[in-house]
Amino acid sequence: MSLQKMIDTHPQVKDETEELILAARHAMLCSLFCTSCADACVAEDGDMAQCIRYCLDCADVCAGTARLAVRRTAQNIDVLRAQLELCIKACETCAEECEKHDDPHCEMCAKMCRECADDCRKALPLVK
Repeated sequence: MSLQKMIDTHPQVKDETEELILAARHAMLCSLFCTSCADACVAEDGDMAQCIRYCLDCADVCAGTARLAVRRTAQNIDVLRAQLELCIKACETCAEECEKHDDPHCEMCAKMCRECADDCRKALPLVK
């Protein structure tokens, strides 16, 4: 299934931006990566509390971003812009924390967070 095709069926969508759809898709995936990373951090030795917290916060922000980005009826542009900006901040914060650890799950989570932040950054100028 294609998220692009789904959004193209919306009666009020005329010129949907691929960048916003890509940001929504990556935010959804990032939410899952962060949730999985937090769970793996629970099993690690040592104090991973900060990493777990940042991963769970990022997962929640990303999930909300994905949902807001695909809602196209009677758009709330100010809230969507703020959510994209929050997603960038949450992803950057999570990535910075994950990059402090040598665990493969943290490495993958940091990479996904960086990709998600980049995609949200690309979508921001188009949300007006």
